[in-house]
Amino acid sequence: MKLNSTVALTLVLLALMIGAGVVSAIWGIALGREALKGVTQPDTRPVNNLAKRGTAARREEFTILREEDIIASARARISGTSKGNKPNTPSNAKKATNVEANKSRFPIVAQSENVVLEVNAVQRQGDFLVMQVSMRNGGDKPVRFLYSFLSVTDDKGQELSASADSLPSELPSSSETFSGTISVPVNLLEGVETLSLTLTDYPDQNLQLSLNNIPVPR
Repeated sequence: MKLNSTVALTLVLLALMIGAGVVSAIWGIALGREALKGVTQPDTRPVNNLAKRGTAARREEFTILREEDIIASARARISGTSKGNKPNTPSNAKKATNVEANKSRFPIVAQSENVVLEVNAVQRQGDFLVMQVSMRNGGDKPVRFLYSFLSVTDDKGQELSASADSLPSELPSSSETFSGTISVPVNLLEGVETLSLTLTDYPDQNLQLSLNNIPVPR
């Protein structure tokens, strides 16, 4: 009796193990199929690949250019108007002409009693319009200057704030040329085309150095 119960228990365990193995196998197969959905084996058959390539080649179409377009493109390249060779437009030419005209206007010179004052260049530097200035005294007496007497006006006659830098307070007789700058804030020059500059000596005020039509660069 005891032997029969042992055999029965063994058979039950074997049945459970086999059943669990079958269930695990079925579950694994189901998971594998779910994971491989949409995955297909690549087609490595040479016949099919050649057929696909032939189809893709047939889809590529050649664009035939018209003779008129070819001639127009060639003429554009020869004349320098093709892409990458921008022509000198009228606005660019006008701007270049204005720059050359402004350069040709310098130096602007004023002379009084053998004292010479020159504006050699005008340029914008940050928030200021800076005039490059030179002075020399060809007379036989020294001349003193007080630059608070310096007057700068715009083309509407309005006096502007200006400051002088590196200019001598006294020009010795028969002197060499001294250089310096006169600066005007840019925010005062809205719509201004030209400036005028006036300087006299101190304290006698015998000299009247006046420079007009000093161009304001843009």
